[in-house]
Amino acid sequence: MPEAHRDDKEQRRRDNLTEFVRAESAAKGFDLCRITRPDAIPDAKQRLGEFIEAGRHGTMEWMAETRERRGDPMTLWSEVRSVVVFGLNYAPDEDPRSILEKPDRAAISVYARNRDYHDVIKGRLKEIATRFAARAGADVKVFVDTAPVMEKPLAAAAGLGWQGKHTNLVSRTHGSWLFLGTMFTTADLAVDKPENDHCGSCRACLDACPTAAFPAPYQIDARRCISYLTIEHKGPIDPDLRVLIGNRIYGCDDCLAACPWNKFASSASEMKLQAREELKEPSIAFLLTLDDAAFRAFFSGSPVKRIGRDRFVRNVLIAAGNSGEKTLIPQCRTLVDDVSPVVRGMAVWALSRLMETGEFSAFAAQRAEESDDDVRNEWRLAGVN
Repeated sequence: MPEAHRDDKEQRRRDNLTEFVRAESAAKGFDLCRITRPDAIPDAKQRLGEFIEAGRHGTMEWMAETRERRGDPMTLWSEVRSVVVFGLNYAPDEDPRSILEKPDRAAISVYARNRDYHDVIKGRLKEIATRFAARAGADVKVFVDTAPVMEKPLAAAAGLGWQGKHTNLVSRTHGSWLFLGTMFTTADLAVDKPENDHCGSCRACLDACPTAAFPAPYQIDARRCISYLTIEHKGPIDPDLRVLIGNRIYGCDDCLAACPWNKFASSASEMKLQAREELKEPSIAFLLTLDDAAFRAFFSGSPVKRIGRDRFVRNVLIAAGNSGEKTLIPQCRTLVDDVSPVVRGMAVWALSRLMETGEFSAFAAQRAEESDDDVRNEWRLAGVN
């Protein structure tokens, strides 16, 4: 076979497979589908290394443990030739920051107000991968967030958007509200052009951060990020940051919601990603009543469930302490006797914020001698010796 004819045949096959995966993506409800090469993010490994060396990953040791595989897709899978990146819109139908003006209510990040997106996306990716592998005769692997894959740099290289100054992906059509998933394959596919950075001089996302978690544009220190503190961090939260958390009990959307590109985003059409009514503005008083069984039942199918009841109630107690709602005092007093040390300690802090000085001092005098080290530490932080 003449070489030119063979090249034409390979080009047609590449184009056909590329169109096939795009059609499958649309059929499964994805809003965006772009393709890049595994070697398209050469700077990612160095940036990741600098982030970890600076300690900005906090207690997320898994980032350091997987840094080699995470920094280079070909280290993760040496045979990969093409990376298909999928985007699914999860934009809310209103500004999620409006709940911050309701101190008796708890703010749950938009992405966690319904089904766990990992389950929604991975199931669809597996279906696409199965059909694609059968058509292409190629090997495939799919990933959704949990594997050591740097989805955001790959998405930017594929042209879904660009990494904004808040380090998250920004799309010209969907703003900051995109879930990402990837399909690695040994097939040779036509690649897309990367998207240019359109942040310009805007710093809305940086200025919106309640805890100043951005040391500089395009850099984040997870140790100050409310999403990290309320989801990934397992122990007591720095007292200086608690007041800044406000009523955010699981994640934070402030930097995402502040992005001007969101004006082009339409609300999510996928029913499984639209907010459940009971998760839009749950009352802090109700959430303080949740034991382990009730917590698991209320957050069934939600990603909130993965942090566990104790860490969750720790977060709710911070919101209670910030609420100024004295009606929450009895519940906080009850939680001083909780089985979880982190809950007991945070209940003390919440009471130190809600009680009048004399009332709290009397309560502390009564209970301090009975307390364990975790709670005694909170007494000390509250000014009780």
